[in-house]
Formats: sequence, structure tokens, C-alpha cells
Amino acid sequence: MHRVPFQQLEDTIARAFVHAGMASDKAQTLARFHAQSSCDGVYSHGLNRVPSFVKHLAEGWVDADAEPVHVRQTGPVEVLDGQRGPGILNALHATDRALELAAAHGVGIAALRNTTHWMRSGAFGWHAADRGKVLIAWTNTESCMPAWGATDTRVGNNPLVMAVPRKGGHVVLDMAMSQYSYGKLQTTRLKGEELPYPGGFDAEGNLTTDPGAIEASRRILPTGFWKGSGLTILLDVLAAVLSEGNATHQIDQIGVGSCTGCSQIFIALDPDRLGSAAHMQEIVDGMAEYVNGSDPIAPNGKVTYPGQNTLRTRQDHMAQGVIVDEGIWKVVQALADGKNQA
Repeated sequence: MHRVPFQQLEDTIARAFVHAGMASDKAQTLARFHAQSSCDGVYSHGLNRVPSFVKHLAEGWVDADAEPVHVRQTGPVEVLDGQRGPGILNALHATDRALELAAAHGVGIAALRNTTHWMRSGAFGWHAADRGKVLIAWTNTESCMPAWGATDTRVGNNPLVMAVPRKGGHVVLDMAMSQYSYGKLQTTRLKGEELPYPGGFDAEGNLTTDPGAIEASRRILPTGFWKGSGLTILLDVLAAVLSEGNATHQIDQIGVGSCTGCSQIFIALDPDRLGSAAHMQEIVDGMAEYVNGSDPIAPNGKVTYPGQNTLRTRQDHMAQGVIVDEGIWKVVQALADGKNQA
């Protein structure tokens, strides 16, 4: 186990992005989000994504200098075009616009089209909750999962985040529509471990806990079987329709990968503007106490609400250093030194 202080992690990633052609201010913002993802225990979308993002910049999949542009606004709904700029920066801009619209109207919706991979979905939920706002957001992706009953990939895993602010610890659900994301498969494989539950099918069509076998077959399992398959299709359609952007089958036609050209939706609610802030805190506090009081399956176990374990991981990493994969850390250090190892 190798640990790196948070600030060192962020600054090293930022230098790698600067050497890849990013402006220093944008590089620092991107680096902070990547470092925070690793700090929160989502390693697959933090440090581990840095080499591939640098590669995507070099290949032109992501335009380092592009800025999101306003397309139109109708009441509390705004449509934005990301111009294939860095996905984190585009999504951060869209989140902030949704928060601004919510402050004015009680609810705000930012529909973002023509963007790129936003990395960790939950990052934007935490960002909104830190500002006292509720957020529901999702993205579509290129095909990476079979629809239920199929063997070939025709739907995305379309991650969804839902976040509710709470003084005692925000409630944040961050989930893909697959039982495990490809990032989770990668980190589990790199550790030489098996998945705790079956996550997909192997080449012979057998359910398996072997992450490498699932990566090879690309037959990841929809969350809830046919229910997750149906939900991912509707999330795709709504993201494309509301943003007037691409659906999964159109992203596939672009043929680049890494969500280039994808569509995203950000729905923010302002409890203060809606007059429900006090009631919301009463509800989420009661929920947290009730769920935490559950009878655990494992002796000395603890039942938690979404986001609770993230805070514990964050506190440990900020105090002791962020756990990193040593091989990937060395690659990113080389990129930070201007050595092209992506």
C-alpha cells in the first residue's frame, strides 16, 4: 500500500495536465477533481484516469481550450454546448448554472450536449451539496453494456448521481446502470481480487466474479437485470432529447470513445428558495439515524446510507495520505516531469 499526501497528488496531476497542453488554471481544477476522487476512494476515476485523459488530449478526442457555450434558455431550463471540451470542466460549469437557476426559480435544469467524459459522477453531487443544494444528474455514454437479453453492447451504463445536503454528512448516491463500472473492474483486477458479487458474463456466457473475464467479454451486468437495462435506455433518451444532443447510438457513430459527444442533464433544487430546508434536514437526519440503526448481517458490522463511507475514506486519506496504485503513480509522475508515457 502506497500513500501520497493529497496536495502532492493534486499538484503532480496538475503538472501532468499542463505538460499535456492544458492551461494552468484549468489543469489545477481538473487535478483537484481527480485527486478528490482518489481521496474519496473512487480510484478508478481519479489518479487511474490521468494517463488515459492525457492520451485523449493528444489524440484530439478532448479539446483542451474549448469552453461551454450558451445555446438557449427557457425559464429555469438552459441548454449548453460543451464543444467537446474537458468533461469535468463542462460538467462543473453546467452544475453551477443549474445551481444559479435554482437559486432564482427554486429549480434549475442545465442540459449539456456535445461534451466528453465527466469522470466521477458523484463529484458534482458533492459539489452541489456543499453549497446546500439538491442535485440529480446523469450522463449517457457510448455503448458498453448489452441490453437485457442481448450479447452485444447496444446501451451505455449511463451513470446517475443524486445528492441531498446534510449538516451531519451529505447523502450522495453515485451509481452506473451496470452492477460494476469498467473502472471498478479495472481497480479490482489490478489488486488481483475477485468481485464480491457476479458483475457480468464470461466468454462462455457464465455469470462470473472475475473482473478480467468481464472486461474481455464486455458483457457487464445491468443493475437489477432487466430493470437497469430499461432505466439506462430512458436516461439515454432523456439526456439526448433535453439537451438536443446525441443519444448512445449516435455517440457510437462518432466512433471516438470515452464518451466524446455525450449528453448530460443537471437538475438542481434550492431548499431555501422552495421553503423546505428545515423539513429536509429533519427528514435526512431521521433517515440516517434509522438506517444506521439497522441490524447488520456481519457481527460488529455497520449499515450505512449513501455517501457515509465516502466521508470516512476521505478523512482517513486526508490524515494518512491517499492510497495510490504504485505503477500508475509512477506513470503520472513521469507525465508530470514532461515524459510522454501515456
